[in-house]
Amino acid sequence: MDVRIPFGSWVESGLDWIEHNLEWLFDLLAAVYVALYDAVVWVVGTPPAIVVITVLALLALAVRGWRFGLGTALGLLFIVGVDQWDNAMETLALVVVAAFLAIVVAVPLGIWAARSDRVSAVIKPVMDFLQTMPAFVYLIPAIGLFGIGVAPGIFATVLFALAPGVRLTELGIRGVDREVVEAGQAFGSTPGRILRQIQLPLAMPSIMAGVNQVIMLSLSMVVIAGMVGAGGLGGDVTKSLSALDTALGFEAGLSVVILAIILDRFTGAFGTKRGLHLFRRLRARGTSDAAATAASSPGASSPTADREAVAA
Repeated sequence: MDVRIPFGSWVESGLDWIEHNLEWLFDLLAAVYVALYDAVVWVVGTPPAIVVITVLALLALAVRGWRFGLGTALGLLFIVGVDQWDNAMETLALVVVAAFLAIVVAVPLGIWAARSDRVSAVIKPVMDFLQTMPAFVYLIPAIGLFGIGVAPGIFATVLFALAPGVRLTELGIRGVDREVVEAGQAFGSTPGRILRQIQLPLAMPSIMAGVNQVIMLSLSMVVIAGMVGAGGLGGDVTKSLSALDTALGFEAGLSVVILAIILDRFTGAFGTKRGLHLFRRLRARGTSDAAATAASSPGASSPTADREAVAA
């Protein structure tokens, strides 16, 4: 007996229902996506290429030293030399918008999952599903809901890049030493204050690793999104594949590699330097605030509190 489960038909019917009943929502999302994309393209595409290259090279010099600054400048000059600058800036805008939206969703979800075992139990299988789904499959509902253009590319990229941000944020928050959290609770800190001044600074390396992975996955997906009219370097990669144009394919592909290396090094530098600086600053402020609270509490003095008050 040959029995076939019509799972694909169920999914198709569900997508048709969403398309007909929530069309206003996806029109709104498309408008937001396109507006954000146009704004970033205007910022990075309006100035002359040499101005953008100079600014990025100086930023690279500041965060990682002269080697990274020189490498950034040479890599971007190569992109200009192969006439892929405009496409590279469009791809950069797609990555920035998609990664920003994914991080805005991923970090709060990761924090929520870290603070609730029930939420974590629900989110984990969803993240497993999103992370293991083949990248091309995301383009199917994206085209049905948004049509052809930038919006479906951003939508598919956000879904594809979301999982590592959620996972590594949850891992970082759960990995904070419980004794440090209990010390903050002993000083009367609220859960929100403990999150801001203890857990987030200590979890910053893990969170930044998640941000780095979100950006890398976004870059890989926006290239695939060139198949649905997202443009940028992905459009040229798709064109070279359909026309068997080896020269165009290698020029666009190497430009993608250069952007990936630059973005990877930038996020890595932010995680190691800026994150540690933020942690030290917040920890110093939190220690002084806790000492002041302990010193001002009537009848609640203890040797530890007295030492903190004297140190402050």
